[in-house]
Amino acid sequence: MKRLAGFVLLLGVAFAQVPAAWLGLEVQAAPDGTLTFSNGTQRFTYVPGVGWAPPLPPALPPPKGPDHRLDERVIRAAGLVAPQTPSAHLRYALREDRLRLVLDLAVYWEGPRTDGPSNGQYRFDLPYFIPNPPDLEGLRLEYRPDGVTLYFTAPKDRLYRWRAFPLAAPPRYVLDLYFLEPPPPPKPLAPGIRYREVYYWSPAPLKLRLVEAAPGSWRLLPVGQPGERRPLHEFAPDALALLNGGYFDPPSGTPIGLWVADGVPLGYPFGRSALLWNDGALFAGVPKFQAFVVGPDGKAHPTGVNRWPARLTAYTLPGPAGRAGERVALVKNDRVVGLHDAPYPLPAGHWALAFPPDAEPWRRLRPGDPLKLYGRLEPPVRYALEAGPLLVQAGRLAYTPEAEGFRPGAPQVAKVTYQAGVAWRRDGTLWLVVSDPTTPRVFAQALLELGAWSAIRMDAGGSAQLYVQGRLVFPEKARPVVNGLALYPK
Repeated sequence: MKRLAGFVLLLGVAFAQVPAAWLGLEVQAAPDGTLTFSNGTQRFTYVPGVGWAPPLPPALPPPKGPDHRLDERVIRAAGLVAPQTPSAHLRYALREDRLRLVLDLAVYWEGPRTDGPSNGQYRFDLPYFIPNPPDLEGLRLEYRPDGVTLYFTAPKDRLYRWRAFPLAAPPRYVLDLYFLEPPPPPKPLAPGIRYREVYYWSPAPLKLRLVEAAPGSWRLLPVGQPGERRPLHEFAPDALALLNGGYFDPPSGTPIGLWVADGVPLGYPFGRSALLWNDGALFAGVPKFQAFVVGPDGKAHPTGVNRWPARLTAYTLPGPAGRAGERVALVKNDRVVGLHDAPYPLPAGHWALAFPPDAEPWRRLRPGDPLKLYGRLEPPVRYALEAGPLLVQAGRLAYTPEAEGFRPGAPQVAKVTYQAGVAWRRDGTLWLVVSDPTTPRVFAQALLELGAWSAIRMDAGGSAQLYVQGRLVFPEKARPVVNGLALYPK
């Protein structure tokens, strides 16, 4: 018998016979080994060395094992299953906290798509004959002429839930039975600040780990260094908690998007949602950002930035700068270092100004000329870090990644992977959150249903990471990043 602790089984096929007792049969054994099976209305006999007695064909497979398992051909010949009841072979996958049962069907069955809580005692009525019930601890099947009733008793003191759904290609019906270890009690970190773990049912279980800080109990600072990838905890080793920050270009370590620390821009907007805050007041959304350049004439000229092109456009991220037909001034340390036709590959450590080739005074730019880029946020904030997409706003789902420039189906929004985000309740309670692998849409729904008033996703995948008191709590390994969010008690 397969036990339910400490191991994993991939989808395996169960034994191909049914115990007589599960068929409602009593078995009488004679001294010579003859076995008589009966249930009050039916009676049939097996004689060792001879075979089955009439009316059963004698050559049908014999009973097997101490529990007298019977082959499907014997069961049907004995009339224990109605002729119209179809068969469905069963496969299973067992983990220490869940059991998946898969019925392989001959034709598609539009069985119920449903899920719900449980007390640990599961029961399902299925209109199929299952010829190969698994030998699993806690699992029992009760056979009827028109199908089976499946019973499963899960381990004690767990969180219980189930879901059921059909699949079409190939036709299957799936039962997922969950029996999860309860999350540990919340861990106090400082007055008003604690670490806790919660489950969200999507309907599959999704575990979220979060640092929760009550209003007025916390300070949040962006940490990191543009152009430098390091383990997150090295940026702020004294922080109470650390969450990874926004996107970056891996080869160069260039931050992608707005980054403001103490009112000083360290990165310019890419055009996606950002987390913005002044002390305890938080906001998430696409910021209003005004950029302008000052050239040799000493005048300020409005300019677009990155994903917001204009007649003049500043590009701050590695990649193609400018549009075909434009000229590009390459800038480093506030000086023009080259002039090129667009699009031009912008190297790390530079920014570029794209302009029409006949535009004044830009067409007269020469290497060595001064050229400075400035920006202003409306309203001004002390801190900002761009990431996205926006997940929740004003207590409603706000997940529209295409509006922020994410391509439909792009890995950043379609891939099932680790998620990280910042959320807060309406009363100002702050969450720094990471989740098991899921999509950002499910992550958004989870945060909303757990009570988030607003939420934004930070960088995800291998960059998603949460440190608590200097220790990485999730995931098991984390890659170096360019920036992050450091939480301190107030």
